[in-house]
Amino acid sequence: MNMKNRTLFIADNLDILRGINSDCIDLIYLDPPFNSKRHYKAPIGSPAEGAEFKDIWTDEDVKDGWYSEIAEQYPYIHQVIQAAERTYDHSMMIYLMAMTIRLIEMHRILKPTGSIYLHCDPTASHYLKIVMDSLFGKNNFRNEIVWYYKGNSISVKQYPAKHDIILYYAGNNAAFTPILIPYAASTHRRYNHVDKDGRRYKISALRDGKQEKVYMGEGKKVDDVWEIPLIRKKKERTGYPTQKPLALLERIISASSNEGDVVLDPFCGCATACVAAEKLRRQWVGIDISPSAEVITKLRLDDASEQGALFSPIAMSDVFVAHAAPVRTDVDAEAPQQ
Repeated sequence: MNMKNRTLFIADNLDILRGINSDCIDLIYLDPPFNSKRHYKAPIGSPAEGAEFKDIWTDEDVKDGWYSEIAEQYPYIHQVIQAAERTYDHSMMIYLMAMTIRLIEMHRILKPTGSIYLHCDPTASHYLKIVMDSLFGKNNFRNEIVWYYKGNSISVKQYPAKHDIILYYAGNNAAFTPILIPYAASTHRRYNHVDKDGRRYKISALRDGKQEKVYMGEGKKVDDVWEIPLIRKKKERTGYPTQKPLALLERIISASSNEGDVVLDPFCGCATACVAAEKLRRQWVGIDISPSAEVITKLRLDDASEQGALFSPIAMSDVFVAHAAPVRTDVDAEAPQQ
């Protein structure tokens, strides 16, 4: 890998992605803009004050060459992008081009045994899945995870929206550890016996009239619907407009990586993935275009250290902040880089 562990890049993530060596990342999580046609800004006085980004896509967001590059190398994706313009609107075409050109690089840098989780919502999830199928392979699609969150909502003309979509793709032999959560109280009631070691079990009748002990497992395996609450702890809130719960990232990183693996978040925002990776003893790299990401990352790592949540305390001096793309070491220095 041509980057240090705990590197935070403050720059356009496309420039950084193009400078990363191929096949060196174990896990990518990205929570990009959703094409919501909104401008997000952290409230004054919050830890994330100064953080803002627009989720409004215009022709200015497309660079020369993107259109032809996608058309020549990925004609099927190009057709999808054209169809999205006709069925949705012009901004969706721009958004998908901006996402595709970055996902192309993410596919290149992800190890064949790696995993990628793309966080989105119903606005563009169906278009993005076709792009992901084309780049990462439809046979590598694992799950459409539904992140369900409760909360008050008033909706008169439709059902209240209470979930996001996370598209999960993984290569052959990718790391995966099933996540277990505690059984419901009703399950505990069924396993109403306890042995001398404290293990719960129930008595089950066999066909021949005999009985056997059936022990309760260590927990229930998590399925593809994740009920994880929105951020409730005041200490965890930064004020970042689209901050995701630490528990969500801890689940993803725990399931799809091993200790020492490299986790990349190319839209790291308020550094939730970086903090979760540090807590779980993974290496990490974050990228964000906003300079405020450096301040937020420092605050969150400091808080995690103070709370004893990290394996070993770290300071912002342990984080390498960079503004220029790394230099690839896996290609001929004289060969042009795309």
